[in-house]
Amino acid sequence: MHKGIAVHFVAEAEVMRERWYWYDQKAASAHRYMRVTYQPLTRRWRLNTSSEPLVNAGLGVSLAQNYDSLEEVIAAVQRIGRWKIAEPGELGGSGRHMLRFRFRLDGSQLPRTLQLGSVGQPDWVVSVERRIDLTQELGR
Repeated sequence: MHKGIAVHFVAEAEVMRERWYWYDQKAASAHRYMRVTYQPLTRRWRLNTSSEPLVNAGLGVSLAQNYDSLEEVIAAVQRIGRWKIAEPGELGGSGRHMLRFRFRLDGSQLPRTLQLGSVGQPDWVVSVERRIDLTQELGR
């Protein structure tokens, strides 16, 4: 069976409790791994999503969805919903809580030839990071 090229993305979320006397304390964290592949025989796109890294040896436990176009699969990658990052008990305590979210291309999972060509190339660094204040959300 012919396999298509796979592109791997990682979404990382950390909930941090701010402290004035030391570094911020990590209250909780979660990762979501995504693999987008094109299947040339069926002419469809496939998105695998897992809470564990998706390796070439096997998919482990993952959710797989098929899409008819690249636009549809990219829209699905952009939507992250119902992702449980922390238990309510982990966020207890007073103080200010911040969510640090990072979305990036996992260059280590690219084919070896693309890894060699992408070293030191800023065009291959695809990463977005945001910080959101959760203090008001937790007070509700």
